[in-house]
Amino acid sequence: MGTPAYQKYQQLLTEKLEKAFQQEQEIKDAASFISTTLKNKGWIYACGTGHSHMLAEEVFYRAGGFARVRPLLLSKLMLHESATGSTEEERKEGYAPLLFQEYALAENDVLIISSNSGRNSVPIELASYAQQKGAKVIVITNLAHSQSVTSRHASGLKLYQLGDVVLDNFGEIGDAALYLEGLNTAVGPTSTVIGTALLQAILVEATALLLAQGIVPDIFASSNSDQGGAHNDALLEAYKPLVKIL
Repeated sequence: MGTPAYQKYQQLLTEKLEKAFQQEQEIKDAASFISTTLKNKGWIYACGTGHSHMLAEEVFYRAGGFARVRPLLLSKLMLHESATGSTEEERKEGYAPLLFQEYALAENDVLIISSNSGRNSVPIELASYAQQKGAKVIVITNLAHSQSVTSRHASGLKLYQLGDVVLDNFGEIGDAALYLEGLNTAVGPTSTVIGTALLQAILVEATALLLAQGIVPDIFASSNSDQGGAHNDALLEAYKPLVKIL
C-alpha cells in the first residue's frame, strides 16, 4: 500500500519544523524585541493578508497570550468577504495609514508581519511604515518563494529586506508541499502550521525573559475555564478602551 498521504505530510511538517526551530538566534532576538516592548508599555501589532491574517489572529485574545496586542485586521485584506478581492487588494499601495488610523505606532512598539511570498505591496508598505516610526519589525516569510519572485511594490523591495528579524518558514515555492500520483498540483500547505509554531515559540520565550526580570505580563487565561472568566474580566476592563476590536 505504501506510506499513507497523511504520514507523508506529517513527515514533511516534522522536517520543516525542525529546520524552523534551528533559527535559535532569530527566535531569541524576536523574543527580546517583544519583551522590551512590553517592559516599556509598548504594543505588539500583528498583521497579515490573505491566509497570513490568521497569524495576526493567532496572537490576539488567546488563552496564554499577551493582552497588549493590537491586530490589524481589515476585511478587504482577509478572506471572509471576498477571497479573490483580497488577492487584488493586497497588491495595492496606500494601506499602511488606513490600517494604523486607530493607533499611533511608536518606537516602543513591535510589528509582527507575516507573508508567505513577501512580494505584495501591503506587507512591504507596513514594514517600511513601522521602521519609519522607529518600531521593530519581525517578519515571518518563505525565503525560497520570496527570493524566486519579483516585488509588486514600487520600491522593488520584498518583505524580508525590511525586517529587523526575519524568520523563514522553510516552505515550498507556492506553499503546498506534497505531490500525489494522479494530481499535477501540490497539496498540503505548511506556512500556517510553521508560522504559528514560530510565533508561539517567540511569545513563550518573551514571557520567560520578562519573568527573569521580575515582570509578570498581562496574559489571558481560557475564558472556558472556571477561573478564567474572572481573570479575563479584569484584563478586559483595562484593555477594551485601548484595543479597538476587543
